[in-house]
Amino acid sequence: MTKFICPICKEALSGEKSLVCPNRHCFDRAKGGYVNLLSGKGGNHGDPKDMVLARKSFLDKGFYEPLREDIAATVASVTPNDGAVLDCGCGECYYTHRIAELLPEAHIMGIDVSKDAVNYGCKRSKALDLAVASVYAMPVTDLSVDTAVSIFAPCALEEFVRVLKPEGHLVMAIGGENHLWSLKKAVYDTPYKNETADYELQGLEFVGKKELKYAIELSSAEDIKNLFSMTPYYHKTSREDIAKLDTLTCLTTEIEFEILIYKKVSA
Repeated sequence: MTKFICPICKEALSGEKSLVCPNRHCFDRAKGGYVNLLSGKGGNHGDPKDMVLARKSFLDKGFYEPLREDIAATVASVTPNDGAVLDCGCGECYYTHRIAELLPEAHIMGIDVSKDAVNYGCKRSKALDLAVASVYAMPVTDLSVDTAVSIFAPCALEEFVRVLKPEGHLVMAIGGENHLWSLKKAVYDTPYKNETADYELQGLEFVGKKELKYAIELSSAEDIKNLFSMTPYYHKTSREDIAKLDTLTCLTTEIEFEILIYKKVSA
């Protein structure tokens, strides 16, 4: 049974092939199994299919597997066995799937603004409850989530606080100061390191963090370009600088992540 709510009237949704609220707003499940609960008009949102496929290809080769294992273990450690987990910006569910494997009795939900990403998430696992939706307007009931997960996604703080149960947790992954430093040096004449995070989040208590540092060896131009297309720098970089990657066939670069754990402050 889904825990999603109607994005129009905020009432509970129920059903199988179609989700319907008491006010008769109806949302059909796509063939893959997800439901589109994105409010507002317009066409496709979020990452386009080519970027989703590039990220999926890169992640499926295991370069970020240590991060996936640490995130899943962290989420499992703070979530009741039968609890509710919401991956806020789940993409194609590389991390969400592993969380579900460690918490087989839990209700694992995921939302992402990209329909293409969510569609691939459904293909990765049928155990997930997935919807196309924005993290800034989560179609989820107040105080219903035991653990929210945010992996390189926008920090929708007000929504995190709204959906989390009292004493619920937020597990967030961000890039460290030297993350992908050698890759950035290959692209930019004057690269810069990532800004140091401010761990203060209003309404949430900072519990602690885990740092993960290692290096990866990329042995093809495809892997190098796929990695760069996953970064927030991709849309801000000139074609001339991106073209520098065409000359690279191998690259070793730094990987540096921080996994941050927060707990909802009791009212």
